[in-house]
Amino acid sequence: MIDITLETFWIAFLLTLLAGLSTGIGAAIAFFSKFNNDKVFSIGLGFSAGVMIYVSFIEIFPKARESFSLLYDDQTGHLLVIFFFFLGIALTALIDRLIPTDINPHELKSDIQDKISHSKNKQLKRAGVFTAIAIAIHNFPEGFATFVASTENLTLGVSIAVAVAIHNIPEGMAISLPIYRATQDKKKAFYYAFGSGLAEPLGAVLGFFILLPLLGSMALGVTFAVVAGIMIYISFDELLPSSRVYGDSHTAILGVSMGMLVMAISLLIL
Repeated sequence: MIDITLETFWIAFLLTLLAGLSTGIGAAIAFFSKFNNDKVFSIGLGFSAGVMIYVSFIEIFPKARESFSLLYDDQTGHLLVIFFFFLGIALTALIDRLIPTDINPHELKSDIQDKISHSKNKQLKRAGVFTAIAIAIHNFPEGFATFVASTENLTLGVSIAVAVAIHNIPEGMAISLPIYRATQDKKKAFYYAFGSGLAEPLGAVLGFFILLPLLGSMALGVTFAVVAGIMIYISFDELLPSSRVYGDSHTAILGVSMGMLVMAISLLIL
């Protein structure tokens, strides 16, 4: 079991909670149909991807290798990092595979408005509910990643929390839009989106009290390597494609570059 102070625990938990509940921001935005600043949205998604990619390769991956080096020789430690890194990618891909395409939040970004315009109310509500479930499943490992990173390095944890929060906003919209259009009930739509975000802190707590004790002394190495893989998958499979859907290749790369630059400066001065 990894020893952390009570204060560190609550700070990490709060960051994870705030990141998860940003789905509520997406829900709130969805209620204002005239809101249509796609370019800003595109840059924001790219920014989130840039932060995740940068911290995965510059901070998290080396931390995983450093943790394994305390237990094994350099070559064995490096091989373990590579194995668990790609395991993180594989696990996230498996979750995507198990979720039907029509309710998978990774597949909704480009055609959600068309679905809303042509579907009946019952179908819309069902789509929103199942999207909430799908997103909740995705949020479990994200919450664990944010929590563990925050306990190890607060600056790193804050950066990941911000990136996760930004990418949770369109997910909140994907949940609330069909439910709101079907029921005309803003509260119900908001609660579904808000509730799906609770999977983040739940994933953090379950991971901390169940997974970390079982992993023992290898906990940090395994966790950081898997987390890096998860974040890379999310960045390339969800954030970057979504960024290009809302904007274009130029807004996407602008967001990515800004995210990497801000992350690099923050790690340098903090």
